[in-house]
Amino acid sequence: MCGRYVLHHSAQQVQARFGLSTIMTALTPRYNAAPTQQLPVIVQHDATVQLEWMRWGLVPSWAKEINPNISTFNARAEGISEKPMYRGPIRRQRCLVPADGFFEWHAAGKGKQPYFIHRADDALFAFAGLYDRYRQPDGTDLWSYTIITTEPNAEIAPLHHRMAVILRPEDEAEWLDPDVTDPLQVTRLLRPYPDGALAVHPVSTRVNNARLDEAAMIAPLDLA
Repeated sequence: MCGRYVLHHSAQQVQARFGLSTIMTALTPRYNAAPTQQLPVIVQHDATVQLEWMRWGLVPSWAKEINPNISTFNARAEGISEKPMYRGPIRRQRCLVPADGFFEWHAAGKGKQPYFIHRADDALFAFAGLYDRYRQPDGTDLWSYTIITTEPNAEIAPLHHRMAVILRPEDEAEWLDPDVTDPLQVTRLLRPYPDGALAVHPVSTRVNNARLDEAAMIAPLDLA
């Protein structure tokens, strides 16, 4: 699963990496992005690739209300095209979630030790996401998204039985393409990231507190 992640690269770096069509305003570095927060995602409309702000935790368009007891910040890749909440978005509303890394927790004694996972070369990457629009009772639109998960690769398996889908750079354009509406074509991209491409190190349990958001969150922790 993926319950917290990091995006600290600048707006200019995100724009260059993902080929965004418009000049972006500044992005505040995020070292502990959490569900229900408004965060940047990348979508494509026709030939325009742009950044939008959405709530992390998908609310389907047909929902009668926002139910806080239903967890929708992650969506399992297996059978995703058949699930009522996701079978529409997987065909028409796919997004990239830019990130520098994410956190995972592993049972250690009576508690859980958090770990920071990032590309071994520290490069920006993108999670595979889905989004939807929900019309709120006051008539305003709430745009929201979810991050898709799959089986873990070699680096994540010792920590957790699931991992967020990190798209290979060469697959990102196909994932975003609004002309691709066949679920079978895009679900084949929802696979574990290649073994050996990610680096992992333990970090402070301060990351457990979603109200804290600082660069120290990703500093390596000596467990010796």
